[in-house]
Amino acid sequence: MIKKIILAALLCLPAAAFASSGGAKLDEFKPNVEDKLSLQRGARVFVNYCVNCHSASYMRYSRLQDLGLTEKQIVDNLMVTGEKPVETMTAALRREDAEAWFGVAPPDLTVIARAKEQGPNWLYTYLRTFYRDPSRPTGWNNLVFTNVGMPHALWEQQGERVAHFRTEKGHDGKESHVFDRFETTRPGKMTAAEYDATVKDLVNYLVYMGEPAQSKRKITGIYVIFFLLGLTVLAYYLKKEFWKDIH
Repeated sequence: MIKKIILAALLCLPAAAFASSGGAKLDEFKPNVEDKLSLQRGARVFVNYCVNCHSASYMRYSRLQDLGLTEKQIVDNLMVTGEKPVETMTAALRREDAEAWFGVAPPDLTVIARAKEQGPNWLYTYLRTFYRDPSRPTGWNNLVFTNVGMPHALWEQQGERVAHFRTEKGHDGKESHVFDRFETTRPGKMTAAEYDATVKDLVNYLVYMGEPAQSKRKITGIYVIFFLLGLTVLAYYLKKEFWKDIH
C-alpha cells in the first residue's frame, strides 16, 4: 500500500509542476480542425518560426496534403528541413547546440497540444504573454511559464513589451507580486488583433498535428455507434425468434 501511495505521488509531480509553472489565468481557445485555411496558415507559421528549434518528428510534410495543399505547394513553400515530402519535420537546430545555448533541448511539438492539461488554452495564452526580462539569459520571460528558457520567436510580429506587477497582501499578511499590465516598448509588425489571429492559426495547427485523423475518427465513431444500435435491434429480434416457443 505504501509503495502504491509513493508511486501515485510521483506520477502527480509533473502535473503539480505544470500547475505551478506560472500564475497567469489561461485564456480560452476553441480549436477548429475543420478550418483548412486556418490550418494552412498555422502550418506556414510553424515551419517558418518553430521548426528552426523544435521538431515534429511524428508529422510528415506529405500529411499536409490533407489540408488541401498540393505536393508542389508543400515543397516550394513549407519544406525547410526535409528533402522529400515523406520526411518528418526535423528541427534545424542541433540538440547539442540547443542544450549549450538554452540549457535544455527544445521539446518535440508533435503532440504538445495533447500532452499538456488544457493544451489549446495553455498554448494560446503562452504565446501571447511573453515580455522582456533583462534578468533572464534570453532576455525574455513568460507569465504562463515563469523563467522559461525559450526566447520569444514571434517578437517581431507582436513587438516588445515589459510586464508591470503590483504588490498585494494575502489573508496571511504575506506580500506577493501580481501581474498588473503589459506596456509596449516597441511595436511589432502586426496589430494586437492580427497577432492574436496568427497565434490562433498556429495553435489550431498544433492541435491538428497531435492527431491529424481526428475528424475521420469522429465520423468513424458515429458510424460505429449507429452500426451497434442496428446490431442491437437485430440481436433483440433474433433472440425473440429463438425463444418464442420456450415458456
